[in-house]
Amino acid sequence: MPDLIEADGAPTARHRPRAAAALAALPVAAPVSEVWAALGAAGVLTDLYDHEDPDPGPGTGTAATLDPARLADLIRAVDARGDNGVTLSVLVQAASALPLLAACAPATGPVRQALEEALSGSATVALAATDSAAAGSDLAGLGTEVDIAPDGLLLTGGKRWITTACAADRLLVLARHRPGRHFTSFTWVLVPATAPGVRVRPADSDLLGGSATGHVELDGVRLPPDHLVGRPGRGMAVFARHMGTERLAGALWAVALTSRVLADTRERLTRRRCDGRPLWHHDAVRQRYAACLVQVRQLRALCESLAERVTRRQDLAAAALLKSAAGLVADPVLAACAQLQGADGFARDGAQTVRGEAGVLGIGGGVTEVVLAAVADHADTLLTELRS
Repeated sequence: MPDLIEADGAPTARHRPRAAAALAALPVAAPVSEVWAALGAAGVLTDLYDHEDPDPGPGTGTAATLDPARLADLIRAVDARGDNGVTLSVLVQAASALPLLAACAPATGPVRQALEEALSGSATVALAATDSAAAGSDLAGLGTEVDIAPDGLLLTGGKRWITTACAADRLLVLARHRPGRHFTSFTWVLVPATAPGVRVRPADSDLLGGSATGHVELDGVRLPPDHLVGRPGRGMAVFARHMGTERLAGALWAVALTSRVLADTRERLTRRRCDGRPLWHHDAVRQRYAACLVQVRQLRALCESLAERVTRRQDLAAAALLKSAAGLVADPVLAACAQLQGADGFARDGAQTVRGEAGVLGIGGGVTEVVLAAVADHADTLLTELRS
């Protein structure tokens, strides 16, 4: 992935104008629906997935392969606006919901319509996987159920902490269609947010407000059969196939977010004075700051070296490395920035708040400790690569 970013951290000329230009006219406080609409209208979302996938796998559809450079451009442009909630919502839609829909959408029907409207920016879609009945990392234990009959679907259950739920036109719901924890027991269902029996309430949190995160109740929701997304029993397989995309996106966001906060911190350190000289010129400050720079550069290098393996080969070990690295880098770097900013870090939307919101990088899509266990499972392969 040699053209992902230039040496100074900016996107290359081929990618620089698109996402940032699409958002330039929007007010800073624009909600995610307006940000998503602007990206779609400019063709940014459609252009994310423009490479034909040579091996889509049985029963998973013929989705396109994500372009890592364009994904990095998108995330960087949205993050630059400073609303971490909006960035989270765009990330989950672009890196999880869109590829899942694309992998399963037939030539016509509501799933195809949902995909086309999401790509155009005219509609938003929430990925509703985390269940009310099980821990977030235990998808096989979810209690949301769908009864599949020739004349229609009956969906019952609940989802919690669903990004974009309060702003979504549609919900992409992972549900159980038969008992047991086997990976073939689960299916995706496309649920209109206005369908009878669907209730969404905002999550009670002061963090990531722009993400429109909410809890979803599904009380006897009846839908036509064509609202199944893909073949019954392929839900987990399709999800696993595209899980790495979101994990790559999360690592790219960790780079963008920490780089933004590091730049702001350095500017503050050059203005604030201690003992008659700027804080930036104190050795202890410079060393701590430099250590953060090293960590972020290492994470960016890891993104560059593994992005193609994640997007083209669906390498789950590479995706686990990226996910765990993002969680391990973001918190200590942002904690150091918050400390270096002193009292300023406690301002509204200051570094302390940003650090709290960035905690989602170590929780959403898989808790860091759980993902590290997956890294350990691939230890032999990873050690072989290190020694080659």
